[in-house]
Amino acid sequence: MTLRLIGTTSDDGDRPTLYEIEGTENVLVQGERVTDPEHLAQLRDVKESETFVTVPRDLLARFAPRAAANDLIPFSEVAHLFSDFQHTAWRLETRRGYASDRKGTKWQRWQAGGDIAAEPFDAWRTNVREQTGQGKRFERVRLVDAPPTEGQRYLLASGLGNVAAGEDIRNLPRADAEKLGLPDWDFWLFDSRTLVRFVFDDLDNTLGVIVSEDPAEVVAACQTRDKAWHYATRTEEFVRQVRSTM
Repeated sequence: MTLRLIGTTSDDGDRPTLYEIEGTENVLVQGERVTDPEHLAQLRDVKESETFVTVPRDLLARFAPRAAANDLIPFSEVAHLFSDFQHTAWRLETRRGYASDRKGTKWQRWQAGGDIAAEPFDAWRTNVREQTGQGKRFERVRLVDAPPTEGQRYLLASGLGNVAAGEDIRNLPRADAEKLGLPDWDFWLFDSRTLVRFVFDDLDNTLGVIVSEDPAEVVAACQTRDKAWHYATRTEEFVRQVRSTM
């Protein structure tokens, strides 16, 4: 079963940490193992298979889910949020490629050497222009490997067109994201209130999304946003950096 990072109270991304075990109602706790003989002697009904760790109370208060996970729903059911949000729509992209990109004709034009950033606005860019024209903000941070994967190079090329439409896209090396303890799953965060988490299969196909307004989960996503945004580099500058190394 897949583990999903929920959060950590360590600034450097080190232990202790909480994970959700997807498909269950269980949480995995990572912390320092209890070795004090006096403490171990006071534990009750201990099974041979059990071990014990210590974590700060604040970790559980801030990050432990307070309710069972919501159901997986089609992405189409949240499409309205991209025009209905009031202030900010923020995205974290963590994958090395997306099946939806590879299946599109735009991918084919990019592979043929086309300048996909200069193409006429599609429905996404048109909506970005309309929403940002109302003073709203579209922002995202994309994790990038070293060297970038084919899918990431495509997004760097395409992203310049999104920037032209009004979206602020920034990029962060994956190694830096891991040091910061950022989660390794994709999500949108709308108005610092509604969290939309993507679920993918092993071939990068979107299986659906899970929507949550649980305060603990939303706060964790806001903290992820603040960390990532602080260290990420604007797409225009990041593209120049990548090109200089290739």
